[in-house]
Amino acid sequence: MNQNVLQVVKAVLVFLGILLIGTVGNMHFEHNSFIDALYMTVITVSTVGYGDMVPVQPAGKIFTVCLVLGGVGYVMYIFSKLMETMVEGGLREILGKRKMAKELARLKDHYIVCGYGRIGKVICETLYENGDDFVVIENNPDEIQTVISKGFFYIEGDASEDEVLIQSGLKQAVGLIAVVSTDADNVFITLTARGLNPDIDILARSSGAVGAKRKLRRAGANRVISPYSIGGRRMAHSIVRPNVINFLEMTMQVDEYNLQMEEMTVGDNAKVLGKSLMDSNIRKEFDIIVIGIKRADGTMLFNPKPDTLILARDILIVLGKRAQIVSLRKGLQD
Repeated sequence: MNQNVLQVVKAVLVFLGILLIGTVGNMHFEHNSFIDALYMTVITVSTVGYGDMVPVQPAGKIFTVCLVLGGVGYVMYIFSKLMETMVEGGLREILGKRKMAKELARLKDHYIVCGYGRIGKVICETLYENGDDFVVIENNPDEIQTVISKGFFYIEGDASEDEVLIQSGLKQAVGLIAVVSTDADNVFITLTARGLNPDIDILARSSGAVGAKRKLRRAGANRVISPYSIGGRRMAHSIVRPNVINFLEMTMQVDEYNLQMEEMTVGDNAKVLGKSLMDSNIRKEFDIIVIGIKRADGTMLFNPKPDTLILARDILIVLGKRAQIVSLRKGLQD
């Protein structure tokens, strides 16, 4: 619980205790009924003092003096804490939203992750480890608190709404990942995103139900993935070819081996442009293995030969250590 809220709760409990003590005291010293005693206590500690009821007995007067000195001060303290909590919390929320809006407006070539469930969490962690910018769209307040604690960019709302997607920087984003809980919601998100940005790359989650993949494709998804199907294949392959799976996992995550598989695009001014793989010295200079090349027309070359030429806009699939991959990426953009 928030510290300020906890303090307010404690203060309210103490205030109720003061009312109880004042009521019991007035009933004892002034011989008032419960209602009259409570009424007199309230007008005393609130400093209203209508004057229609006053202590008569000497003991009652002394008790009232103590109640005023202790109760009135505490009432003022409670009101100050309540105002502090409301004003501070409101200002923090307003300033936080304004700051987030400014930061989102500056984002470019980022990813939009729609849904922060079990799959969304893994996706966000992977993007974070890879150093990619991304925005999370989520409408569950509890999950939003988790996103905030992680320090990720976020928008609280429905990802299928035009305003929410525009606010997330859809028109400047490089990709959108729809991983909310149902196929219907992912279809709506995909339709909306495709209508707002015809060029964005959309990856959608499918439950694996009959026709779900086809509908998501029709809605405009570039790729559709079923976690259940992938999970089943992954478990089967782990049984029949465990070493292959272990190697692939090692190259797809940050671990003690610092080895990873990556893809990078050859720029129009890259030094290796027009050279063969052998003459490019990628293996010799960066200690990186090129295991595949995807041409601009979509053709995929697996295990390319040493005399394979590197062309503009080729996508190189490489395997190597993180530091060398970073250096090679810079070289391919020069």
